Amino acid sequence: MAFGPHLLLAVLEGLVGSAVLALTALGLSLVFGVMRIVNIAHGELFMLGAVLAWAIANAVGGPPALGFAAALVLAPLAVGAVALVAERLVLRRLGYEPQATIVATIGLLYIIQQLALSFYGPDAHPVPPPFNIRIALPWFGYSGYKLAVIAASALILVATWLLLTRTKIGLLMRATQYDRETAQAFAIPVDRVYAGTFALGAMLAAVAAVLIVPISQAHYLMGQDPLLLSFVVVIIGGLGSLRGTVVAALLIGLSDGIVSMFFSPTLAKIVATLIVAMVLVFRPQGLFGTVAR
Repeated sequence: MAFGPHLLLAVLEGLVGSAVLALTALGLSLVFGVMRIVNIAHGELFMLGAVLAWAIANAVGGPPALGFAAALVLAPLAVGAVALVAERLVLRRLGYEPQATIVATIGLLYIIQQLALSFYGPDAHPVPPPFNIRIALPWFGYSGYKLAVIAASALILVATWLLLTRTKIGLLMRATQYDRETAQAFAIPVDRVYAGTFALGAMLAAVAAVLIVPISQAHYLMGQDPLLLSFVVVIIGGLGSLRGTVVAALLIGLSDGIVSMFFSPTLAKIVATLIVAMVLVFRPQGLFGTVAR
């Protein structure tokens, strides 16, 4: 293929990566922004969503679309329930103290990882896509499912934005993010807001995992890269900024797709690292973050 087809393919693959990364990073950013804690186990919650998607799709059987639909509904709910239990039994008892929660979520990371290894096994397993359609583009055919992943991610991001900006739930989350003590003084149930935020962040990661497993197989060690890339996106985009998360995910995803296509995946990682370094030097609060006061 000539330059044009290669570039189009790289952009499309970059958009798919950006779509999944935006959902995953948004979950981490919400928890980080509202609760002021770093969830080191976020990548393992992503992995748990992928593993549960495989288990649910296999248990349901029948047409691939049926198993995938069941996984898309049940896996995020199950991961959200796990996050809710972890928040109530561990994080709340620690008083959401930043250093203690880092250690606690590291422990949660290893617990989830080892449970997945014990019950799921060390092998990677595919989840069949709900449909196999190729869309005719000017130079080649492209997976219709991958395009559907981009569209689904965009819809979920818009729905999350509406939740945060147009509902009472979003108002409570933003009030708690701005000032926890003042929110408590106005009788806002901060502990319940924190529990819901932690569960929502985990569910967004699980949705991203369910969307990606028909493209890349489920594996018990697959949570490491999403965690690192999510931190990169949060740093670049700005703490708690949905707009920043989307822009940073597009920046990282497209640069990764294009640089990997024309040069090498290693160089793509170097480029991402350089972008993070430049943001930390010239705009530490992120592209769309605000300066802490």
